[in-house]
Parts: sequence; structure tokens; C-alpha cells
Amino acid sequence: MVCLKVSDLVNADQVRERVSVVQSKTKRPVQFELTENTRDSVANWVKSPEMLRGSFMFPSRFHDHPHISTRQYGRLVRDWVAAIGLEPSGYGTHSMRRTKAAEIYRKTGNLRAVQLLLGHTKIDSTVRYLGVEVEDALSIAEKIDI
Repeated sequence: MVCLKVSDLVNADQVRERVSVVQSKTKRPVQFELTENTRDSVANWVKSPEMLRGSFMFPSRFHDHPHISTRQYGRLVRDWVAAIGLEPSGYGTHSMRRTKAAEIYRKTGNLRAVQLLLGHTKIDSTVRYLGVEVEDALSIAEKIDI
């Protein structure tokens, strides 16, 4: 996330609705959608004076680093969570990723879709990631006709 480039999200001054990036851990492409509110925020951000010099969506303040670190990203999230009155220990960069995936699974029961969205190579990884019980996963799989 911290390595996202403006060119990953914006093409010819138009913010993309869907983006595909290569996950650094798995080296697999992962697609995600940008909501209208997010697209508006991205458009405003890339036009801001802070962004005129950089090609990264999250530029570093330090000249020897082109983008913020994952540690700095975590601090920002912690501060944002605290600023809206929530307990920072209950929220983090990874828990937000898991929450979105869990919500998609809860609403659809589609483990394969969640697997693709997370960029997991094995369905077992997705099952463990979501904390899905094997019996639940098998029950859902049996309901899907192919």
C-alpha cells in the first residue's frame, strides 16, 4: 500500500474505478475497486501542492525515502482511529484489511471471491485468514453448483 504510485491509480488525469497492483509478498496481482468518494479524494490529493513533486501516493517527508514506511503508515492509522474517538488497540492496518474481507465473505459466502480479492494462492490460507471453520467452508462449497 505504501508503495502505491500515482500512476497506479490515475491515468490521464482520470482516477481509475478499478486498480490492479502486484502484491509484494506473493508477487500476484490483486484487484480492488475505488469508490466514488475515494476517487474524489484521490483526485484532490494528486492535485495538492504536496503531491506536485512526487510519484508516490504516500510520499515521505524525508528526501532519502520516496514514500512513507509501513511503520509510519501504522502510526497514521493509529492517530486517525484515535482522532475519531475509537480505541487504537482495536484497529490497525491489517485488521482493516481483514474486516473488509470478512464482510464480503459474510454477505456472499463466496470464499473464492475473497481469495481472489486478498491475492491468496491457496483457499486454505483464506479460510485461516478469515477464521472460517472447515465445516462452514465445506457447507458453503457444497451449495455451489458448477
